[in-house]
Parts: sequence; C-alpha cells; structure tokens
Amino acid sequence: MPKRKMHLGFDFSYSHMAGRWCAAGAWPGHTFPDIEMFEGMARIAERGLLDIIFSGDGTGVPDTWKGNRDAAVEWGVNWPRQDLNPIAVAMSRVTKHIGFGLTYSSTFMHPYYTARLMNSLDHLTKGRIAMNLVTSTRRSDYANFGMGELMDHSARYDRMEEFVDVCRQLWASVEPDAMIWDRTTGRVGDPRKVHDVHHEGRHFKVDGPLNTPPSPQGRPVLIQAGGSPRGIRASAYFADVVFGGDMPLELQVRQRKAFDEALTAAGRNPEQVGILWQTPIVIAPTTHEAVARLDRLAASLPDEAVGAYLSYNCGYDFAMLPQSFTIRELHQEIIASQASPMGFLHELSIRLGPDSRLTRAEFFEHGRRDATNYDTTLAGSPTHIADRLEQAFEATGSRGGFMLGHAASMPLDLIGIADLLVPELQRRGRFRTAYAGRTLRENLLDS
Repeated sequence: MPKRKMHLGFDFSYSHMAGRWCAAGAWPGHTFPDIEMFEGMARIAERGLLDIIFSGDGTGVPDTWKGNRDAAVEWGVNWPRQDLNPIAVAMSRVTKHIGFGLTYSSTFMHPYYTARLMNSLDHLTKGRIAMNLVTSTRRSDYANFGMGELMDHSARYDRMEEFVDVCRQLWASVEPDAMIWDRTTGRVGDPRKVHDVHHEGRHFKVDGPLNTPPSPQGRPVLIQAGGSPRGIRASAYFADVVFGGDMPLELQVRQRKAFDEALTAAGRNPEQVGILWQTPIVIAPTTHEAVARLDRLAASLPDEAVGAYLSYNCGYDFAMLPQSFTIRELHQEIIASQASPMGFLHELSIRLGPDSRLTRAEFFEHGRRDATNYDTTLAGSPTHIADRLEQAFEATGSRGGFMLGHAASMPLDLIGIADLLVPELQRRGRFRTAYAGRTLRENLLDS
C-alpha cells in the first residue's frame, strides 16, 4: 500500500522577532517589513513545493508585563507587525501554486467585511487563500477595538461559530455560475442566482447578499487552532484543517483522538480533516550545527523579553508572581482573570503535575525555553528531522502534516526545508514531487 503523504506549511509569524532578525544568516541587507523579504520567502517555499505560507497576527502591542509595552518594544516581542493582506498579494504575484494563510479574530471582525475581503483576496491570488480564525484573549487587542473587558472563554467560541455561519451563507449567496459577462447583450449576472441571507443571531444581523463574484475556491480554506475542549468542538464544527500546537507527541495523540470524537459527534468524517502540527524547526547538514544554532537563539533572549512574551500570550501579568507557588494556584488565578490557561501553562501542568511547586526563577527558565520553542524545536539533520516527522505523522493518524516554522534564522532554515528536508521526505515517498491542483483547496485538502 502506498504511504500517505504529508502536507507541509511554513509559519513565518515570528521570523523577524525576539532575536531571530539579527541571527547569523538572517536576511542580509534587509529588515522588516521589506517586501523583498516576503517575496523571497514565497519563492523558496514554492521551490520546496510547500502547501501554504502562514502567519498568525495581532493588533495590539504587548503591554501585559508590568502593565506597559516597554519590554516588548525594546526586544521585539510580538512587535512590530504589518497588515498581512497586501503582503499575501505581493507574495502571490511572484508564485503560482503555494497558498497563503491569513489570521483574523472573530472577536473583533464583522463577518460581512471579512467574507468580502477574503473573496477579493481569493480572486487576486487565483484561489490560494486560507482564513485562520482565532478568538482573542489579549487585553491590548481588546483596548484597540474599544472593548474594556475580555469576553468569556465559551462566549468567544459561540461568537466564532456564528461568525463562520454568516460567512458561509454570504459566500454561498452568489451561485458559482451567477456571472454571465455577455459582451453581446451586456448582461453581467443572473439575478435568479443571487440570494439574500437574512441572518439574525445573537451576535450578528446581516441581510446580504455578498456583492462580489463567487471566488475561485467557492470560499477560502478555513483553519482553526483551538486546543481546549470548547476550541476542539469549534474546530470540528467548521474547520477544513486544524492548526495543532507544538506539544509533546503524547498530547498530540490525545488531541487527535478528542478531535476525531468531536468530528464524529458533529456528523463529519475524521478521515477527511487533517491537523497541521506546529513544528518549530532548525535544520542543517548536521545535527551538531542545528543544535548550536538553537542554543544561540535561546541564549539571546533576556528575562524581560521572556516575561513580556509569556504575559502577552496568556493575558496575565507574570511580573506579579510570588516567590513560590503551585501550578494549580497559578492556573486558578489565570482562570479567575478571564485569561487563557492553555498553551504554555497547560503543557507545564501536564509535564510537571498541577501540584508542583515552582520558584519564580524556575518558572521563568521554563518560560525561556517556551519563548524560544527550545524543547519542542526539531533541530537536526534532514534524516533526523524526517524520522521524527514520520513518527509523529503515523502516531496521529497520518492525516494532515506539519506547519514548520519558528525558525532560528531566516531564510537559512526555510532554504534547509526546501533543499534538504523536502528531498529526504520525497525519497521516502512522504511528500509530493509536483503540485497536482490549481487551488489551495485542491492541494492542501486532498486525501
């Protein structure tokens, strides 16, 4: 029986942040946001036949740590950022096949505007757009949208599901063959194939229809990354593919099982929905060289940067930590503040146990390893990394693949993926040798 092939994406969210921008080999002669950096990235990724280039996003400047943004600005922690729409269009103009994943918050955005924007981007890229939906947990983002308090965790996902319902109705409001463009008669469209939406729900009221031509994919590929039980249910409700966390393999196996159960409960076939596991990667001809580069990145991040990173991602000011505490006590404090206990703290609780007691210094050392993805980064030779990817791929059901990224140095690690790792995976029959489809949906969501 032929081996099932992996799908591979590249996450460039942090490629210019937290010490990576000045690492050895990092974009000589260019600094963010030089568009030539992004165009070069797209060309390299397409040379490697990757499915998608992806980026997370955020609209606030991290200011949770000590109640101000100074450390984030000084050390480049989740700052600076640019709007990804024009960047994706620029990258699409120098490529033909690779897709582009853009992140939007259903907590702040309106579905009509977003559905229209994604339709337009799908046209501009000729059917190569994906939308990654997130629920926002960061107070600085809320403040920029005039919201004083964080929404309840479950309510954020309720809003997300209704947001997707409205978007899907809008994308379907103009039928695929509604456009006529008859030069003889001058007729543009068939009015019988354009439909109202008339949605009135808890969070949104939208009449429709969408006033744009149907897009090449019908609608963009939908990505979601929720790892909590409520987030997994949301993914099962609407996601075409899931963005999984860079957690230990046993936790990935557990999440795949929970996700399969949620898909079945939602009436969907688990075999048809893959997970792209976030996989930080440092690749070099030898493992010794790759590990040395990862060590240099970890050593470059000062305590203030670590505190700013952890506080922003959790939505809780870790500068307030006592000298000693248990993980359970901290977890309960974070929940009470309406911040997110998932991610770093959740994984730390599983690894050490919820009743483990830590000092501040021990907590921040664990945090430094998290901020640099030290413990979850695959650092090694092409053979070493391919072995690990195959193991994880098979253990999690051979559905989906990996979102490589958080590289220690760009473009060096992306070149390593394209020129070292991909040929090794092709040799093993685990990765494509050519793009088969025309759109992102055709390439990323094949079986």
